[in-house]
Formats: sequence, structure tokens, C-alpha cells
Amino acid sequence: MARPLAAIIGGGPAGLAAAERLCDVADVHVFDAMPSLGRKFLLAGKSGLNITHGEALETFLTRFGPARARLEPALRGFTPQAIRDWAAALGIETFEGSSGRIFPRAMKASPLLRAWLARLRERGVTFHTRHKWTGWGEDGTLRFATPQGEMTVKAAATILALGGASWPRLGSDGGWAGLLAARGIAVMPLRAANCGFDVAWSAPVKERFAGQPVKSVTLAHDGESVKGDFVVTENGVEGSAIYALSARLRDTIEREGEALLTIDLAPDRSAERLARDLAQPRGKASLANHLRKKADIDGVKAALLRECAAPDTFTSPAALAHAIKHLGLRLLRPRPIAEAISSAGGIALSELDVDFMLKKLPGVFAAGEMLDWDAPTGGYLLTACLATGRAAGDGAARHLMRS
Repeated sequence: MARPLAAIIGGGPAGLAAAERLCDVADVHVFDAMPSLGRKFLLAGKSGLNITHGEALETFLTRFGPARARLEPALRGFTPQAIRDWAAALGIETFEGSSGRIFPRAMKASPLLRAWLARLRERGVTFHTRHKWTGWGEDGTLRFATPQGEMTVKAAATILALGGASWPRLGSDGGWAGLLAARGIAVMPLRAANCGFDVAWSAPVKERFAGQPVKSVTLAHDGESVKGDFVVTENGVEGSAIYALSARLRDTIEREGEALLTIDLAPDRSAERLARDLAQPRGKASLANHLRKKADIDGVKAALLRECAAPDTFTSPAALAHAIKHLGLRLLRPRPIAEAISSAGGIALSELDVDFMLKKLPGVFAAGEMLDWDAPTGGYLLTACLATGRAAGDGAARHLMRS
């Protein structure tokens, strides 16, 4: 007896994870608009694939904010340790870095993707590239635009894993949102996540310091703080410490029109010590040299201090110490979503049943970044894509077995 056909639209981590769970019960076909699979996955791993995170699971689960309750069963079903075991079964050894992030020993995404695709092909999964999904026909068939013209597919189960709207040149352009909204599915606006922000820099900062890293600082906003590094760009700021706070910063800008980021330029020194050191006589030394010698503030850090602190701050050691510890930087807007590492928004989680099936579209499931959840970088994004893909694949398998 012929097995039912299952269509998976999107050949990224969520779609491939779903294929892996479905191929024992269905004839699985994966469709992707791009010429090759996993393009965003490959680019994300170009400088070191952060596959998951090694922190305690209960802490790990808190990283998903309001979406935790809905995602938790899937995340518990494919934990960070399970991801490491899964990679090992593909011949990919992993290790935990000093920050707790988990990487493949080779640091690249390509060996993992090659091994994964080879195993899926061995298990009978068929891949179709340059097949852009354009919606449903009147008879419920899936429609694809291909180099050979329009193609239709009648699927017994469909899993949508089309990604969000970041890095659209790699295929995740968010174009699916209108197709689902037309079917009555609630889709929350797609917004930049893990992104940089615009700042109204003066010309000297733009000309002299764009591209400069600001190292070993603590950033704070809305009751949350993170120690790390960021980069001054021509347009504003970006980098890992910025990304960790980006959801709160973005939400504040949406509510209030701008956000104040507080920077501690000297997190390992107290304000009292800084004030005492800066109060020492500087003789003929310039203020710039005095800051460098007494507070280790020079280069881009000194430029930020002069850019953001009021002029009279520099006449008082106590005021200067306070500014070094609590420097306020005004962020005007997130960078465009096309530049973001990931996107927030997407299919409202309330539209899904426990099997990740769309309640209004029986037999159609959704997974990955096209769902309305948000998480910081650090392995959380990829873990949730893998976990929800597997959960949707399991849900589709149960649906097919009941049919």
C-alpha cells in the first residue's frame, strides 16, 4: 500500500527536523524556494555554529519569555543534551565553550548539514529546490512556482517551516504571512529580533570609531543587565551584548519612541574608587590622559563618554565617575528586519493545537521561526527550531495514522 504524501515547505532546521520524524510513516517531500537547502543555517554557522546551550534546563527554558509555556513540551522533548546526542549520531562531536554555548568540534555548519541530508535521503526523503510556495489551490492542493512553471501537490499532511523575515536573501522573507492571514490565521507583525539599533552619532564618532568594538562593559535596560561587548557602527550599535537586550529595547522603542541604554564603561571598578582616582591631581596631563591612566578609559570608550555625557560632567570627579558607571545612550529605532539575526512575531501560538497543527486548517502544521516566539542568541534559536520541527513532525505522523 502506498504511503501518504507529507509535504514540508522549508528546508531549514525546523523543516528537516520534521522530515526526520515523519519519514517512517509517510512519503516525505521537502520543498524550498532557494537553489540549495539550509542556507540561513549555513551562514549562521560560518563563524562557528552555536547549536545549543549547556546551562541547566530549567534556566534554559526561561529564555523563551511569554512563549515558554507553549514551547516547553517541545523543548523538553528535544533538550540540549538530546541535541548533542543527535549530532553525535550524525558523526558530529560537540563541545561546550566557556560561555556555556555548545558548538560542533569543527565549528562549522556544513559537515552537520551534509551528514543530516545524507541520512534523510537514505531514509527516503525527497528534496525539491527552487520550488516557491504560492499558497493553496481551490481544491486544497499546494501550489509552487518552479523554473518549469507552476506545480501542484496534493498532500495528506503539510508542515510549514518557512522561517521568519530576517536575512530574506537566504529565503526567509516572511511572504507567507499574507497567505495565512487570508485563511483567517492570526499572524502577529514580524519584527526585528537580536538586532542592532540606530543612534544619532556625531560626525566625529561616525568617522573615527565606526567598526570599533567596545569591550568589557555592562549594558542595562528595563531591569535587565548583561556583561559583554558591542560594536559601534556608522548607524548605531550592534553585537552580542546588544542582542541580549534587544527584545526589551525594541519593545520600549515601540511604546515610547526611543530607549535609553545604560552603559557601565568600567564594570570592575566602583563609582567610589573611580571618583577617588579621578580626584587625584593631574598636573600638566590632559584630561584624556588622566582618564586613561586613572580610569582606563580611552579610545572608543572615551569617545562614548564625550558623546553622551553633559559637558559639565568633566569638571567634577564624582560626576565623571557616575557617568562612567551610568552612561546613557539613546537608541532611536531597531535596524531593519532584513539585517536582524532573527525575527519576532509570526503565527499566533493560540492558532496551534498541542500537535502544532493549525486549528483552522486541519492537516496543516507549523514550526520554527514562523511561530510567534522570541529568544536571544546563544543556541536558543536553533534549539527551538529543531524542537518545534520535531514536535510538528510527530504531530503530523499522529494525524496521518489517525486518517
